[in-house]
This record gives sequence, C-alpha cells and structure tokens, in this order.
Amino acid sequence: MSRKPNNQLLFSLFFFIFFILSPSNLFTKMAMAQNNTIPVNVGVVLDMNTWVGKMGLSCITMALSDFYASHGHYRTRLVLNTRDSKKDVVGAAAAALDLLKNVEVQAIIGPETSMQADFVIDLGEKAQVPIISFSATSPSLSSIWSPYFVRAALNDSSQVKAISAIVQAFGWREVVPIYVNNEFGEGIIPYLTDALQDINTRVPYRSVISPLATDDQIVEELYKLMTMQTRVFIVHMNRTLASRLFIKVKDVGMMSEGYVWIITNAVTNGLSSMDPSVIDSMEGVLGVKTYFPTTKQLQDFTVRWKRKYQQDNPTVFNAQLNVFGLWAYDAATALAIAVEQASVTNSKFQKANISGNSTTDLENFGVSQNGPKLLQALLNTKFRGLTGDFHIVNGQLQSSAYQIVNVIGNGGRGIGFWTAENGVVRDLNVKSTNSTLNANLGSIIWPGDTTSPPKGWTIPTNGKNLRIGVPVKGGFSEFVKVTPNPGTNTATVTGYCIDVFDAVMAALPYAVPHEYVPFGTPDGKSNGTYDDMVYQVYLGKLDAVVGDTTIIASRSQYVDFSLPYTESGVSMMVPIRDNRRKNAWVFLKPLTWELWVTSFCSFIFVGFVVWVLEHRINEDFRGPPSHQMGSIFWFSFSTMVFAHREKVVSNLGRFVVIIWCFVVLILTQSYTASLTSMLTVQQLTPTVTDVKELINKRENVGYQKDSFVHELLKRMGLDDTTLKVYGSPEELDELFSSGSIAAAFDEIPYIKLFLAKYCSKYTTVAPIYKTDGFRLWCLSYIFNDLQVFPIGSPLLHDVSRAVLNVTEGEKMVGIERAWFGQTNCPDPSTLVSSNSLGLESFWGLFLIAGIASLSAFIIFTVVFVYKHEHVLLRHSDPNASIWGKIVELARHFDNKDLSSHTFRKSEPRVKNGTDIVDSMVAPQASPNVHGPSSPSSFSLHATPNCTCPPSPYTFSNHTDGNFDSSEGTPSYESEDPISQGQTAQEVVPVIEFANPNTQQVPSPQMKTTDTNV
Repeated sequence: MSRKPNNQLLFSLFFFIFFILSPSNLFTKMAMAQNNTIPVNVGVVLDMNTWVGKMGLSCITMALSDFYASHGHYRTRLVLNTRDSKKDVVGAAAAALDLLKNVEVQAIIGPETSMQADFVIDLGEKAQVPIISFSATSPSLSSIWSPYFVRAALNDSSQVKAISAIVQAFGWREVVPIYVNNEFGEGIIPYLTDALQDINTRVPYRSVISPLATDDQIVEELYKLMTMQTRVFIVHMNRTLASRLFIKVKDVGMMSEGYVWIITNAVTNGLSSMDPSVIDSMEGVLGVKTYFPTTKQLQDFTVRWKRKYQQDNPTVFNAQLNVFGLWAYDAATALAIAVEQASVTNSKFQKANISGNSTTDLENFGVSQNGPKLLQALLNTKFRGLTGDFHIVNGQLQSSAYQIVNVIGNGGRGIGFWTAENGVVRDLNVKSTNSTLNANLGSIIWPGDTTSPPKGWTIPTNGKNLRIGVPVKGGFSEFVKVTPNPGTNTATVTGYCIDVFDAVMAALPYAVPHEYVPFGTPDGKSNGTYDDMVYQVYLGKLDAVVGDTTIIASRSQYVDFSLPYTESGVSMMVPIRDNRRKNAWVFLKPLTWELWVTSFCSFIFVGFVVWVLEHRINEDFRGPPSHQMGSIFWFSFSTMVFAHREKVVSNLGRFVVIIWCFVVLILTQSYTASLTSMLTVQQLTPTVTDVKELINKRENVGYQKDSFVHELLKRMGLDDTTLKVYGSPEELDELFSSGSIAAAFDEIPYIKLFLAKYCSKYTTVAPIYKTDGFRLWCLSYIFNDLQVFPIGSPLLHDVSRAVLNVTEGEKMVGIERAWFGQTNCPDPSTLVSSNSLGLESFWGLFLIAGIASLSAFIIFTVVFVYKHEHVLLRHSDPNASIWGKIVELARHFDNKDLSSHTFRKSEPRVKNGTDIVDSMVAPQASPNVHGPSSPSSFSLHATPNCTCPPSPYTFSNHTDGNFDSSEGTPSYESEDPISQGQTAQEVVPVIEFANPNTQQVPSPQMKTTDTNV
C-alpha cells in the first residue's frame, strides 16, 4: 500500500514536466516576452486643424505601425503623446512645455511652422531633448545655433540656386520677391538676394505681406507693384496665404501677358491640395518643387494612406499626399531606429537645483539623461526612406534635385529639373549639352496663355513719362542744343545725340514715353558739371541722361551706360606748320645717316671687289697705283647713275656688278621718290609731339568747359595754372591763333567736329597717352553720347541692342550727314610728311650684295692661291716668313694673267692653233746675260736658237713667266708643244728691243721668250 502513493507522485511529476516543455507553453512565453517591451514616450506637437498637421500625424502613426511590424524583435516601442498647437506660437510652446515637464518625453516631433519651432527649439535645448521637425523649413532655424534641432526636411535656402537659374536663363534683370512677414518668409530672403546678385539681377523692391493681411490690403500692395516697371515676382509664403494672393492677382489683371510669377516649393508642394479655383488663377506660374523618385514602396504607401485617411476622415474626399507627409513618415522611422540603437528608456529627468522661491515652469523641468546619446544616434541614422536616402548632415536633410513645374490645367506639369552638379536639365539621366536653359526646358505656357517668354519689365502704368536729362551748354551745339521757349516755359532740345536717341527709341519693340528735362537754370545756363547731372540719375530725380556723356570709372559706380556709338578716346590737338623747301640741305633728308654711311661703305667695298676680280685680266683696271685707286672709286660710284665705261670681263665680276646694279637701282629710285615728295608735297608737321614736352616747357593747354578732361590733365602732371578753358570751337581757334595755348585736349568726337572747320591749321597727335597715372584711365574713358541709366535698369539691355541696330544701318549715316555735313579735309595723318628712309628698309638688299661680293672674292682668292701654290712651295727656306710669301703672291697677282682669253685673242697664233704667248716666258735673269737690262726692252726672235745683238732700247713689264733666280733657269706655268721641245711647223717672229749695252744669250732650252709689254 505504501508504493501506490509513490507511483502517483512520479506520474504527477512527469505530467508537470511534459506540460512545461509542451509547444503550446512555448508560444505563451513568447507572447509574454512581447508584452515586456520598453515604452519610450515621444511628443508630437502639430496643428490638428490644418492639412499638414492631419496628414503628418496620420503618416507618423502609419510609420510606427509599419516599422514595428517588420522589426518585432526591437525591445523599444515609441509611445506618441500628441498635443495640438492650435495654430499659435504660444500654444506650441505650452504643448512642448507640458510634454517636457509632465510627460518627460525623450523627443518631440514637430512643431509645424517655423515660428512655432523657434521657441520650442530653445526648450528642447534646455531639456536636452531632440526636436525633430518635418515642416519647419526656414533657414533661420539652424542646428549651428541649436544643436538639439533636427530638420527632417529640406532647408528653404537650398532652392534659391534653382530659382536664380530660371531667372538667369530668360535674362530678367530685376526681380521683386513677395513673401510673408514672419520668420518663415524672411528667412529665405538673404539667400535669395545673394543668389540673384551672383547673376547680376537686382532686387529693387521687396513686397512684404502680413500673415493676417485682409484682401483689401493684398490688393493695395498689388496695385503698388503694378506701378513699377518690374514684372518678375517670386512668391514665398504658406499655402493658405498664397491661395488668397493669386486669386487677387488674377482679379487685378496681373496674371496677364508680360507678367512672370515664380513660386517656391512651400507653395508648389501644396498644389495638389489647393482648391481648383486657386489653380485656375495660377495658370502660367513657374515653380520649383522638391523632387523624389517614384518607387514601388512609395506607390504602395500612397494607396494605403489614402485608404486609411478616408476611413479616419469620411467627410474628406480625394485627399492628396505631399512631401511633408513623406518627411513625417521618414522622421518617425528615423526616431524609432535611433531610440533602439541608443537603448533609450523612460528614465526620469534629472532635476536642476532650483531655489525655493522659483515659480515659473521654465525653471521646474529637468534634463533628459538620454538626450545626448539619442541625438547622436539620430544624426548617425541612415536608411532608404520614402523620399530617398535619409541622412542628416549638419542637422538637416540634403537636397538632391528640384523639379521645375509649370502650373497648367489641374496642377503642376514638370518641364525640367535642376541639380547642383548639372544645373538645369530636361532629364535627370541626361547631362545638359546646351548653353542656354531655354533649350533644356519643355514648352512653357506663360500668363496670358502665351508661349513667348516675357521680357520681365515694362513701362510703369502710372502714366509718368521717363525723365530724360540733357546737358545745357553754349558750345558744340551740334551734339546737344537746348533752346528755351519763354512763352510756354518749355525748351526745345535738338542735336546729333537727340536724333540718335529718338532713332533708338523708335527701334525698340515697344513704346517708351519720355520727356526731355534740361539740366540748367531758368536763365539758360548749365546747372552744374556732367558729374552733377549724372548723379541725379542715382538720386532718382532723373530716369536717364542723354547727351555727350562719357563713361568714366567714377561714374560707373552709381549709374550704368548703354553701348557707345561714336569713336572713343581722348586726344591732343596742336597747330601744324609747313616745312616745305625751307632747308638748304633737304637733299640729304630722304635717307638717314645710317643709310648714307652704309651706302658709301658698300660702294667702296663693291668697287674693291670688282678691281680684284678684274685687275689681272682687264686693262681697264691696270696702270699706276693712283690710276687704279681712282678706277675703284670711279667704277663703284659711277654705277649709281649707270655711267661706268669700264668693261667687266670676268664672270665673277659680272655676277657682282649685276647684284650691285639691282641694289643701286632700288636705292636711287627710293631716294628720288622721297626727295620728290619732300620738295613737292605739302609738309605739315605738328608743333608739339609729346605731352612731356608741354610739361617740361610749362606750355599752356586748353580743355573744354565742364569736362572731366580737366582732372585728367592735372593727373597727367600739368600745372593747373597752365590750363585754359574754352567753350566752343571758335574760342579754341582764337586761343590757338593768339598763342595763348600750345595744345588742347578733348574727346575724339569734339576734335573731329573742330577739325572739320579748321583742318588746314591743326592736327591730332597720339590719341591716347600711356604715361604714369594715365595708363589705367585711358581704358575707362569712352565717349558715349547717349544714355545713362540707373544701375540694373532693365531698359539698358534693350537700348544697347537698339543702338547696335541703329549704328549698323543707314539711319546713322543720315544723322551724321545732317549735323556734321561732308568735309573735304584730308586725313591728318596723310598731311604729315613721312620719315626719312632708314637702314631697316634696305638691310636685306645690302645683305644680298655683301654676300654676293664676299663670295666672289673668296672664290677668286681660293682659285688664285691654288694655281700659285708652287710659289709658296718653292720657298723652302725655313727662315722665310709668312709675310714674305704673301708679298711674293701679291707680286704675282700684280702681273697679267696671259693665259686669260682677254689677251690670247689679240696675240698671233701658230697654224695648228697653239698660242705662242702661252709658251712665252720672260726670263728675269740668265747666266748669259751680261749687265743689267734696260727698263725698256723689247726682243724679237726669228728662231728659237737665234742670237741677236742687243737692241739699243729695253722695256720691261714682267708677265706671268715664272723664273727661279736661285738656279738661273726659267720655269713655265704651262707646258705647250713648243716648251716641250717639239718643232713648230711655223714660227712667228718675235721682236725684242734690248739695251745695246747688254748682251743677252738665250738658253738652249728656250724655244721662245716672254713678250714684255
């Protein structure tokens, strides 16, 4: 009986263990584990009665539901504590304070607007609780100043480059921003203004509209904008206020042709939720919109969100999800990931040490223990969200691209994209290859249902004409002349500049009503200088200035100028004098002294070379030394007039003479032409050629009254006491005629007008002087004669284009002919004589002649030395000097070259054609010669072996026979049949005159003797 209870006990234990390990019990334990998650309190502060607030809250709840459904293993769970800010800054602050003090939330999502976020961010920083906003986009809210602020959205400043790219593409020069008067509206303006300034676009006016403005106040501001010339407007405000604005814009007629409206993404992102009547009033508007790729995840979520929102709000139909809802979804997801990674718990806030008499709630809440690590985890969170890659950089999301839309039909139609890398492109996947944005955008429907881009400005509709200032002056009335009409208290303005301005206005594609306002006193005198008149444009008292106005650096700082249409520059005028036939040595002026000296040396050198080449073979270049020296000079200089009578027989000499005659021909012709010009053409030379001459001599200089040239001359270094004023061409001529001034400085158009009347008396010298201090100014002075406009005036560019059209046509020629007529004055540059001919113009000719002469001389010398190398070789005496050998060669050079054809053709010949002269050798000494030979001897030999008595007369002029005095036997240059011992068939008698006192016995080896001539 005792075992039975024990069996029952064992059975009961086995059944208990089986129950504990059963699968059903395991599932029960897992369910209990899920109930053990850590709740983390998170606050949500939104406007529950606004579209963004409702949409944002629904997206946040769906984000947490979707996230934990796919991440059930996470230990933490966000618990939302929702508060309504009631569209009020104070309400948002009170809601945040309640969450921080009473709930002790670990993070706050919201608030909705930038104004609400400004104060809530300060509370979060004090409690070290991250404030995560998906809709506060103002650039004034920066994580740099508030590290616990995290913007899960794009900063409004990221879109200003896209807006400026649109403005730049269509060439709009002025833009007026229209924005709401709060932190949201004002935050973008500095960034937008800087972006527009980078593309040289002005912001002449800022239209600020209160968030509480009535319709009448909006209309009043719109009428004010209509009176301005700018027609490009950028709207930056919340969706509600923008809807009211554009309805009134259409009502007052500002959504018509010629207007341009650009909206920021704050308005563009809400187009889908706007009333159709508002969309209809915005037709033709351009806008930039946050771009995010359309993915399957996004499409599925959009369908699920619409279904859920419709269930929660049965009275709302056709709700449209926008980017703020997607940012809210991603922000909640990022916070859930960061809370899990930071292992956040609902630990109590650490209370600060507060004095007992503190009564404010701002001092009673503590500091979160999890705040710093939760903030760091949030900043490091990265994932792929509904809008793309979610990554917080510098406390905010980074923009990737903006879509450019055109409001047409039921909403915005995409026409292009903008990226920081490629700028404006038609397709994100295709890099832009066009230099203009127009080619990168789709077709655009502008306000007024037109496809032509507006010019962006127009003449104001307030009925006020443009006030065009004109100078009042006494002289040079051809440019501008103001004639008062005392009876009507008006003035008639005429002149060259006025006609050009009227032609330019007529060339514009639109009418520009204007009136001329003389800048003068009631008595018809000038009211100040040109600088004073131009400054009136800067002050706004004049809309533009027309006249002989010059562009200078100081004026361009506060006004703009149109393109010039006359010649620019500042020049010097001086009297001219005629130097014709007033110099007895004028015949030397055609050539410079360098050319004279070079020509003289060339004549001598060429004459010497020709003498060397001809001396041995040409009787005209032989004779006594004085005669030969005269021949050198005579031959060389006679070629100048081609009067040389000497005959040149050598080929080298002919080559040199041909080249030299060509050089002489060019020299003489050039000299003749230059001298003829000097003696016959009027030689007008300026009395002063350099401004430094005026400064050194302290000469008086004239300048036009009220001209900037006065300051220019003083900066050039001219003394103010030497500067004289003139007001008309007649006064200037009188100053010159009386000798009161030596020169005058003025602008090119005035100078041309003056010289048209007095071209025979004056001329210009060096239009621009690049001296110290003046080099930079001369680049700034441009005579404009036309328009001065306020800086950034949109009229300026159209006027400049019209100026080009007028100046390139026949209209300009007719205007110039009407006011300046046609002058017969020749070009001043042609009246001044040309400079003397210099060596730089002829050195090539002298180089050719020198090379030819030197080459011929070298060739002759080489050949001569080669033929007479035996002269150098026979002198084997080691004591013989080089100079002695040269002297010996010179002696041979002085002898005739009887082998030359110039001598052979006049000598008798043997019948077989062998020249006797070629074999004749004149012995200078012989062992059979008794006594010295007479200087005058001539020998005649009938036969080679004939012994004749000495002749009573001797004559000696040695030829090229070579005789070796050391051996007493003659030597021969050439070996002919006679000299080789052959018997001649017929011997021509040779006559020799010899001294009767000298007995001459011919050598047995000699067949003939040299003929001494």
